[in-house]
Amino acid sequence: MSGAGAPGAEGPAARVGQTAVGRGEVGHGEVGHVEVGHGEVGHSARWLVLPLLRRLSGRIPRLLSDVQFRRYWSAQTISMFGDQISGIAIPLAAVLVLHASAADMGYLTALVWLPSLLFGLHAGAWVDRRGRRRATMIAADIGRCALLVSLPLTYALHALTLAQLFAVAFGTGTLSVLFFVANPAVFVAIVPPEQYIDGNSLVYASRALSFVGGPSIGGLLVQLLSAPLAIVADALSFLGSAFFLRRIHPAEAPPDRSGNGSVTAGARFITGSPLVRASLLAVAVINFFNLMFSALYLLFAVRDLHINAGLIGAVLGAAAVGSVLGSAVTKRLAGRTGVGWAYALGCGLFTAPLMLVPLAGGPRPLILGTLFVAEFLSGFGVMVLDISIGAIFAVVIPDELRSRVTGAFQAVNYGTRPLGALLGGLLGTQLGLREALWIATGGGVIGFLLLLPSPVPAFRMPDGPDEVRGADGRDEQLPGGAALTTPADERVNAG
Repeated sequence: MSGAGAPGAEGPAARVGQTAVGRGEVGHGEVGHVEVGHGEVGHSARWLVLPLLRRLSGRIPRLLSDVQFRRYWSAQTISMFGDQISGIAIPLAAVLVLHASAADMGYLTALVWLPSLLFGLHAGAWVDRRGRRRATMIAADIGRCALLVSLPLTYALHALTLAQLFAVAFGTGTLSVLFFVANPAVFVAIVPPEQYIDGNSLVYASRALSFVGGPSIGGLLVQLLSAPLAIVADALSFLGSAFFLRRIHPAEAPPDRSGNGSVTAGARFITGSPLVRASLLAVAVINFFNLMFSALYLLFAVRDLHINAGLIGAVLGAAAVGSVLGSAVTKRLAGRTGVGWAYALGCGLFTAPLMLVPLAGGPRPLILGTLFVAEFLSGFGVMVLDISIGAIFAVVIPDELRSRVTGAFQAVNYGTRPLGALLGGLLGTQLGLREALWIATGGGVIGFLLLLPSPVPAFRMPDGPDEVRGADGRDEQLPGGAALTTPADERVNAG
């Protein structure tokens, strides 16, 4: 899913943010109504404590003082950690319990992504016509929980089969499509436009932290409980997500009653928007080649570079650390360069450093150092990429089309992934692993290069509710409350 556990969200840190940050007192000489003591001792203590409280409260993101966002963020965070656990537990259940072959593992991976290709367009249209996006997300969470719980139950009854695992993968993938196409509309209903980058940074910081802790927790649970029983943790995370989503009340956009809620409306918006169209083209190319890379990377590391599993885990941890850092600095980077250039730079940093992987060779320390640098920079880049594009799309996509555009975007973006993985396996077999990795990493860089002549780098976040300042300082109005200055002065068309 793309949903510090739950107690922390409602705990002391959140309450400090609510009293000290949420009402804007910090910076104006007041921090709530703190009474430290009386007399000279109290006076001296106040001088020591108040600056410390100001400093600590200033570090708490202001959005976390908003109870609606805090609950939304908690739902996302719990679910993301659960996903990292099942990301290890489900494949290990297939391998260790059901003795799946390489072909079986390929089918299992494809079935997770296939629903985006099959149902993305229709799911977006259905959600926009129906409205009630929060309720759709809750239903998707509960449905995914039920599907995942079936795995440990049948395992306990000695009835678990590959066919059931495939069915659960496809079913959870289908419900995830519904969740994801509804999610952006709930996000923009909770987060003010001027805080889109802040909101995305917090959500993706949780995602980055889940990359750090989730796989380790998942591996430990598999070791202690067995792979099928470890899946219970992810099932419970969906219940946690549903619990917090049930407690928010966003002012959602009304359902589309215009009669124009066709399945292809999202696709027409994308083709009519130079900015969204260029973003989709770039990330579809990047993801196609990145899945080629992912299909071969671990095999190359083990067979050609002779790296053991423990060191591979440490190398992958470098990407998680880079992701955490990327989530922390994206707002500052976007403020300096503009969010469009931040997105473009994120694409470049995500793809180009991976070319160090097929270049790796020589002594063991040099190999490990090369892989660490590649993973760290790529992890940093993907987080800058994701946060930036999330903020851009929150501004430029009209509310009444948001779910349909998301569905159409996913159908292409996620639909390329199984194809890339299959081609990677074919090229790795025919050409060799290192040669195929050169093709995969070079192809990813092409996706970044496609962005440079597009309208994307010139994009700026709004200075006000209805405008975005272009690279030349002029303002242009766009449908959906955004503006964009491009070299050709093109305007985004709602299609």
